[in-house]
Amino acid sequence: MEESWRWFGPSDAATLAHARQAGARGIVTALHDIPYGEVWSEDAIRERLALIGADPAMGLRWNVVESVPVHEDIKLGRGDLDRLYANFAQTLRNLGACGVRTVCYNFMLILDWARTDHRYPLPGGGTALRLDMVELAVFDRLLLKRPGAEADYSAEVLERAERWHRDAGDDGRARLWSNIMAGLPGAFKRYDPDELRTVVADQSRITRDELRRNLVRFLEAVIPAAEEADVALCIHPDDPPRDLAGLRRIVKDADDLAHIFDAVPSDYNGLTLCTGSLGSNPANDVVAIARRFADRIRFAHLRNVRKEADGSFTESDHLDGDNDMVAVVRALLDEEARRRRDGARWAEIPFRPDHGHDLADDATRATHPGYPVTGRLRGLAELRGVIAALTHEEGRS
Repeated sequence: MEESWRWFGPSDAATLAHARQAGARGIVTALHDIPYGEVWSEDAIRERLALIGADPAMGLRWNVVESVPVHEDIKLGRGDLDRLYANFAQTLRNLGACGVRTVCYNFMLILDWARTDHRYPLPGGGTALRLDMVELAVFDRLLLKRPGAEADYSAEVLERAERWHRDAGDDGRARLWSNIMAGLPGAFKRYDPDELRTVVADQSRITRDELRRNLVRFLEAVIPAAEEADVALCIHPDDPPRDLAGLRRIVKDADDLAHIFDAVPSDYNGLTLCTGSLGSNPANDVVAIARRFADRIRFAHLRNVRKEADGSFTESDHLDGDNDMVAVVRALLDEEARRRRDGARWAEIPFRPDHGHDLADDATRATHPGYPVTGRLRGLAELRGVIAALTHEEGRS
């Protein structure tokens, strides 16, 4: 398994040197400055490659793109789709020409990943990311004011949401709005309430079946270019794996994944196994999903969560949550061994410690939510230890 590290580019307060100090060699990044739907030129790609490889002593390489954004019109099935498909396909060809072989992407409508609290307190002074259903209900029903939102929450959650909204004050409500907005792709676009109400009202009209059809149509259009360029596409599960603020989610569980891979059976139609996203759904057996779709896994996000009965969850230590991380890593190592035996493509699975607690001096750096230095270093070290122990055990058996 290839140790990797997400880097948001030259403006990231978590630097390439931090990645190398953590022990990672693979760099997971994207060209966030290029507008959605436009082609990533070979020149722009090579410029980023040169930046990552500027110090040969660090031995870093751009191993995964996260992400080439899918334009909202593709998800909604409208607009100049032929141009958008062609641009995405050309970006894949350009990445392949530059030697970048793995592209993570998602198909979540506008809100992308969502957390209501970016600094949930932990013992000893660290902080974690958290999705609180009461705060989500506040956002959805009382800030966004989505018609019919009350149907998605229990009476108890709605009652507690009213109290939270009353007691939080303007600062608390503004912080909640900002926290939700930080989950937008690249975390650079922001909406004020009126703008977001308009977008959500528009996008919530699309049904689950329509969204599924639009995903399959997109894949049918771009997978031939992926095959030609020898670049694997790997879809990221929805985060959280549930409909959100009236927006449909279609990559939530094993049934959704099976539909995607059955509809477009190419080996280049792959999966980013995100244990935290899938693991946030109590109905998902993450280990079983990892084994069932092992041959589709091209990339892995390894993180853990602790779930609560009302649907809330907090991001936990990497090895101390509801997901059996050791069993997940065992499944990935078994799949790598199978690929080596069979001479399969993509024999080594790149992975990264996904998210992390803000620990020690992390609060002094303005990093992206969930992407601190020390917290991710800890997560990568723990995962490295699991891999080393399982590999050693296998060598002795």
